[in-house]
Amino acid sequence: MTIFDELERRRAWSEDEGMILDAVRRLAGDVIAPSAESHDRTGAFPWKNIEAINALGLNAVFVPEAYDGSPARYKLYLAVVKTISEACAATGIIYATTFHGMKPLIDFGTEEQKKRLLPRIAAGGLGALAITEPTAGSDATGMTTRFRPDGDDIVIDGGKIFISSGDVADLTLLFGKWSEIDDARGAISVLVLEKGAPGFSVVRTEDKMGLRASSTAAIAFDGCRAPRANLLGRPGDGLKILLASLNKSRPSVAAHALGIANAAFKDMIAYTNARRQSGRRIIDFQGNQFLIADLASELALCESWLDYAADLVDGGASDFGVEASIAKMRASDLAMRMTTEAVQMHGGYGYCRDYRVERLMRDAKITQIWEGTNQVHRQLIGRSFAEK
Repeated sequence: MTIFDELERRRAWSEDEGMILDAVRRLAGDVIAPSAESHDRTGAFPWKNIEAINALGLNAVFVPEAYDGSPARYKLYLAVVKTISEACAATGIIYATTFHGMKPLIDFGTEEQKKRLLPRIAAGGLGALAITEPTAGSDATGMTTRFRPDGDDIVIDGGKIFISSGDVADLTLLFGKWSEIDDARGAISVLVLEKGAPGFSVVRTEDKMGLRASSTAAIAFDGCRAPRANLLGRPGDGLKILLASLNKSRPSVAAHALGIANAAFKDMIAYTNARRQSGRRIIDFQGNQFLIADLASELALCESWLDYAADLVDGGASDFGVEASIAKMRASDLAMRMTTEAVQMHGGYGYCRDYRVERLMRDAKITQIWEGTNQVHRQLIGRSFAEK
């Protein structure tokens, strides 16, 4: 039994959770992984993978039962993200993005909003989260997208960039500034934009280094209209909702990164056991064993910390921002290091697309950038130790 088998045993999945995970592993192995290379090469959106995910009802694991869901522990949701991402990182982030966009609706929406909107997510609808603008990345207070009240509607003007699934989402959690509030932070508000809203357009989709099958869109709003009934909370509640939602989406990004890291580690171990150099297996060289020991240790520690963060959420903790930042930062740094070392261990083969470590290295890089760059997370973590 390896250290990772022991970690899995200690998660103590219930019978129902074990059945879900077994089904997800079969889906990942039989459907998602075999098409990952093709989707990466063509950049085609993996609709068949999404259909297979929806056939298992996996959106339902984070939607409350009252809105047609079948809710499970946050820890199980993270395991699903990690498993899918190990098979295809692009498909994994499409699935996770729906959670990132819709969890604030679950946590902060009114009963009417949840009854009206969440069943379509439970049934397999895609979600998106629209925050970033050309002048507003990690500092969301710089956003300029404008919400103007007009009777029973909200008129939206502006644009967003780097929006995962922004061109295909059924529901988008959209952040902007309330026109009647003159305060950079206090004006931030949030609403749910439904697909087909008049005045919404897709400007372009990005041609990216990695996660090529996950669409990343620039979107625009020109007199776009949304019902005022879709506003979450009150005008000006957006920043509070944003910060609370990021605390749950950042461990999700960590799970995505660890899926990539796990794939790279498994490929590296298989290759170094099989490949021989100077009459010896590559893994038999002491220097390589030292590297593998370091990587395995870091992977086990990141897995354990993610379990800890999940337990905080499942236990009802309200303040776990630093723990979420640590999970995201360390898991994404590991994903980049793990994939880089896996390419190195494969030698010249690792630089060629015949081996998936080349793709994994490209996929890993974005995990250090989105959901707050790792520089920002280091600042957040370090600042937490400053005496008040």
